[in-house]
Amino acid sequence: METIYGSVFKGSNAIYSCQLNGKGGMVTFGENSLATTEQPFWQHLDYKNQDSHQWLMNTTLLTLPVKEGLMNESIRPKMLRTGEGTLITLRSVNRNDNARPDHLVSFRIYVNDRIIISSRHRKIHSIDQVLDDLHNGVGAKSTGHWLVEIAGAMTDEVNDFIEELHDNLIELEDNILEQKVPGRGELVLLRKQLIVLRRYMAPQRDVFIRLASERLPWMSDEERRLMQEIADRLGRGLDDLDSCIARTAVLADEIASMMADAMNRRSYIMSLLAMIFLPTTFLTGLFGVNLGGIPGNTYQFGFGLFSLFLSVLIVIFAWWLRRSKWL
Repeated sequence: METIYGSVFKGSNAIYSCQLNGKGGMVTFGENSLATTEQPFWQHLDYKNQDSHQWLMNTTLLTLPVKEGLMNESIRPKMLRTGEGTLITLRSVNRNDNARPDHLVSFRIYVNDRIIISSRHRKIHSIDQVLDDLHNGVGAKSTGHWLVEIAGAMTDEVNDFIEELHDNLIELEDNILEQKVPGRGELVLLRKQLIVLRRYMAPQRDVFIRLASERLPWMSDEERRLMQEIADRLGRGLDDLDSCIARTAVLADEIASMMADAMNRRSYIMSLLAMIFLPTTFLTGLFGVNLGGIPGNTYQFGFGLFSLFLSVLIVIFAWWLRRSKWL
């Protein structure tokens, strides 16, 4: 078979390389395999791997802006057209071990009608679904279809995470209705995750909308329609994020109100206790001056009678506060 790039992919130490067969499947390539002109080729790299980094720096397949885009520490999702191809940066939920999902993972893609070069450092689990479909023969048939599959898998994972955050929010609301104050930092973490997700998913939706609206030569009308549906799905997820962020603000106000009410109740109880014991404090202070002429100082049962008197006085004063509806 005629080769399109010969051995130009050798030495890249790719995570995996394959060629789409145009029927929903793929042919996996090794170090000695050659890509052909028949179908698009997909090369997936870890840009922090030394061999992959060196290959990206030296390859003649990509222009310098594309190389920088595939290797830099991208922050926000974006799209850049470069000649016949397009450079796309996306963000995905972090499902790796010992990592928080809101520490999003960057995924960089250069795609045209013949090749797909993608790079990442931390693993992106939503890509596994696309690979499984290719292995089973029900995956992407073209580069545009591949991009639709990737965008759909990432959006589904993001929406699943939004549902998890929504469930956590409902649990917090139920606890607050039962007058249970959440643990320290619990609401803050939830609010932070919602805001971080909102910050990065809004521009990612804009990227999907742009992909759906621009007449890219390697995307068909059907693929653009599917991309618009993915953008709409992500938009509905963003609407849920906005409502959840607003609800966390209400929860924060309610928690502050609950804490203030608890403090006021404690202060009120302390004030009532001080009022109840005020007469007894006055009498004990008066009888404790250690001066001559104090009544009952020579009587055998003087202290007992005095203590009984103070107890009766406390009961009477408490009854008066109760009758006055202070207690």
